[in-house]
Amino acid sequence: MCCFSQPVESVAETRIFARSLEGLQTIVYSMAYEATTELAMVLPIPVPPGCAEDAVEFIDLESCPDFFEHLREGFPKPVSPGRRRAGVELLSLDNAPRLQVLEVGQFEASFVPKPEDFGRLDERFRLPIDVWLELNAYRDWGFAVFKLKSARRAARVHPMAFAFPQRDRTRLFFPTLHIHDRRLDAAAHFDHELYCQPEPALNWYLQGWEESWGAARRFVTCEAAWKVLDAARPVWRLAVAGTRENADTWLGPGGEVPAPAVASERPRKKTRQVESEIEGLDII
Repeated sequence: MCCFSQPVESVAETRIFARSLEGLQTIVYSMAYEATTELAMVLPIPVPPGCAEDAVEFIDLESCPDFFEHLREGFPKPVSPGRRRAGVELLSLDNAPRLQVLEVGQFEASFVPKPEDFGRLDERFRLPIDVWLELNAYRDWGFAVFKLKSARRAARVHPMAFAFPQRDRTRLFFPTLHIHDRRLDAAAHFDHELYCQPEPALNWYLQGWEESWGAARRFVTCEAAWKVLDAARPVWRLAVAGTRENADTWLGPGGEVPAPAVASERPRKKTRQVESEIEGLDII
């Protein structure tokens, strides 16, 4: 899922890489965007409940801005995603001690262990409580938060990367659920490229994915990329486009890519009355 703390003019060319190793999953995320103000992007991650505040390791890929361009070299026909819009405003949750903010390349980044901890971040990083009232399944997830600069023209930032302890070691997770313009729709427009280097046990679930023509070392030349890639193994890619069920993507047992929406179905807003309390927590 990708949420924004302030409205954005546009978001395009979403690219996500995922890999797991010994109970840790790595995600690399990239996009191009336009925004008139500074804002934060938030990615939920399925960490085990009760994770410590230092459970997520942020990885600096500033020296490898073309990470996904390198990955594309492993495939004969690049995908050209379309454009999409997104926007969310933030609300305060509480006045608890602030969470740590780290410098990661061009970003300021933080890990939020659970939704009610958003109030411990600077106001510019917070998410609205009504979103989590609608997304009940995410109430015990963690969140990786990245501050972005304003960009009046489409800007592509260097890839955001981090590793987190997996809640489910049998599957790979891709954050693809959309929250746009302060609402959660049943269907959403996808223009994503998903990449991965799955463990052998997941090979059975790669039907429909495209394998690179060689091992990653054959087409990736950026040294920093080896922080997240296995040079000796191929990369797999899947283009996910069109109007689909608004959901995250999983690779593995019981996992699936969001299904195409019914042709006659227009994205509709899921509604729920915003409450002033969540699990006994007063909202300011």
